[in-house]
Amino acid sequence: MSIKDLSGLMKQAQEMQARMQEQMQAAQEEAANLRVTGDAGAGLARVTMNGRFEVVEISLDDALLKEEKSVVEDLIAAACNDAVRRAGEAQQAKMAEAAGGMGLPGGMDLGSLGDLLGKMKF
Repeated sequence: MSIKDLSGLMKQAQEMQARMQEQMQAAQEEAANLRVTGDAGAGLARVTMNGRFEVVEISLDDALLKEEKSVVEDLIAAACNDAVRRAGEAQQAKMAEAAGGMGLPGGMDLGSLGDLLGKMKF
């Protein structure tokens, strides 16, 4: 393999890495905009969270307001934990979908490839 062939191969690798980074960034943005709802107490407490793990809404059934404060607090905490779990799963699914579109296994770290290519001079 000649130096020219190697240079062309490295250029293709850099272009592929740039495309992959763009696709992963787009997937991360989509995941951040997701909305999920966690619930507890058979839906008495509901927490809606976005993909940035920010709580955007809390909904409590009127029947829950007649309960003791500790029960309400426990159900809100459980609903928050459920929402966090669902948001994490949704993010993982989005990233796996993006990685699948590139023919890569989900969760593959592309950072070291980028570091290597960034250090090379052509």
